[in-house]
Amino acid sequence: MADNLSEALKTLKLTSADGASDSIEGCLDCLLKALAHNNVEASGKIQEMGVLPMMPALLSAQNSCTPKVANIIAEVAKNEFMRSPCVEAGLIPPLVQLLNCKDEEILLQTGRALGNICYDSHSLQAQLISMGVIPTLVKLLGVHSQNTALTEMCLIAFGNLAELESSKEQFASTKVAEELVRMFRKQVEHEKKEMIFEVLAPLAENDVIKLQLVEAGLVECLLEVVAQTMDSDREEDVAQLKTASDLMVLLLLGDESMQKLFEGGKGSVFQRVLSWVPSNNHQLQLAGALAIANFARNDGNCIHMVDTGIVQKLIELLDRHVEEGNVTVQHAALSALRNLAIPVVNKSKMLLAGVSDVVLKFLKSEMPPVQFKLLGTLRMLIDTQADAAEQLGTNSKLVERLVEWCEAKDHAGVMGESNRLLSALIRHSKSKDVVRTVIQGGGVKHLITMAMSEHMIMQNEALVALGLIAALDLDCAEKDFVGSSLVQVLHKLLTDERSAPEIKYNSMILICSIMGSVSWGERHINSHTTVRSRERTTRQSSVGVCPECQKAACLLRSLRRIFVIGEAI
Repeated sequence: MADNLSEALKTLKLTSADGASDSIEGCLDCLLKALAHNNVEASGKIQEMGVLPMMPALLSAQNSCTPKVANIIAEVAKNEFMRSPCVEAGLIPPLVQLLNCKDEEILLQTGRALGNICYDSHSLQAQLISMGVIPTLVKLLGVHSQNTALTEMCLIAFGNLAELESSKEQFASTKVAEELVRMFRKQVEHEKKEMIFEVLAPLAENDVIKLQLVEAGLVECLLEVVAQTMDSDREEDVAQLKTASDLMVLLLLGDESMQKLFEGGKGSVFQRVLSWVPSNNHQLQLAGALAIANFARNDGNCIHMVDTGIVQKLIELLDRHVEEGNVTVQHAALSALRNLAIPVVNKSKMLLAGVSDVVLKFLKSEMPPVQFKLLGTLRMLIDTQADAAEQLGTNSKLVERLVEWCEAKDHAGVMGESNRLLSALIRHSKSKDVVRTVIQGGGVKHLITMAMSEHMIMQNEALVALGLIAALDLDCAEKDFVGSSLVQVLHKLLTDERSAPEIKYNSMILICSIMGSVSWGERHINSHTTVRSRERTTRQSSVGVCPECQKAACLLRSLRRIFVIGEAI
């Protein structure tokens, strides 16, 4: 076999120059046999004999040998060590040109060759995109839809190219959505549907293509798949159900596609998705809750959904997952409730429905994603709701858990949301009982730390909450204020040039609250000077104020002057 291959390669080099197609075709047949027998060895021999640089000319001839040449390149390029030599031999441009021919065998082998050469190489795939292969392949899919091998080749190519962000714009300018949906409708085999799914998923990440897929009727296809597989235990049906429902949720991430499917809350698709929530299938429960969360991305949709009883469905779903429940379903349902709670008119309705009670059942969760959504949901619910904020803020178990999560340094999101909810309980309730619960629970130090956050909104929320603590119960908070160096924090915020005007304003408001509450700063200073004055007779050098008190006194005197001048103005 090796001798035959060497002879064929020599003959090929000699005969390709004069274009003797009969001799060339015999050599090509020999090469294909050798590759089928031992691909790696034969590929190495082809490279060694310098045959690859001859291939562009053979491809450009477009005769009976062309599909065999493309097939040889496809086989050779299965080997990773041969891909760079194929590129260096200049094979990509003539192969791309061949995609415009009408011969189905040439098209098939050309597609295979390009796919193998560019396999797992984003740079080469990007080169193909820049050469305009996407519109050409989409056109091929439409023209040759009856050729199974050719359509599969196109799908594989789409799946590889669609992973690149640069491909999305080109795909969006073609009729790929129509072609894929049309093909999906005709498929009955699980494997073929999976191939199409693998292309649809990356394409559907683009908002323009999302809308195109919705308009092409993909959603109806997905709902049909769900209906056919939801009661099945077969592994392939379970997989297909997950893929279809996940893709459905992905389509709802686009604003236009989501609103088109919502249809004012009366759309058949919207109604079908809602029916998934009370099902006994965890995948459908998850998809239904995520779909609601995605529909709840504007106030109009949220208000309509709350008015039509969706909150009760979510509450019942969460109740089913309290004890050893499905974490992904918990997370999705809490996400939906959080979004629904954003419009002001929804908050009191959701509180009345018992949302806060069911959410509190998940306080014992040790899963950070659930903790994060739980905190966000409660924070949205109590915004502007004084009674609810007071009720939750005097719940010592909740406050203790928040203080614990404020120290969750491994989970920045949970830590941040815990701090924000702690602040929100005080800000929205303006209740002395809430303030005292937070102080007793050890929350003050976390609010002082929060005042130094890198996020301005969190700084402001912390400062406002601390101002309310100072105004409502300074005596109880005094020890925490001193122990957590509140004076130094305020001094830094006021002297830092990078502090926003709002930060400085709220810092001064906090100091006003402190100054107006039994002159805490002076009492703290006097407590030191009184003790030290007893030592004057024996240790004159020790008389004075501690450095911390000196800073505090200076700051208080400066601010007094500022506020007095301010009042005069």
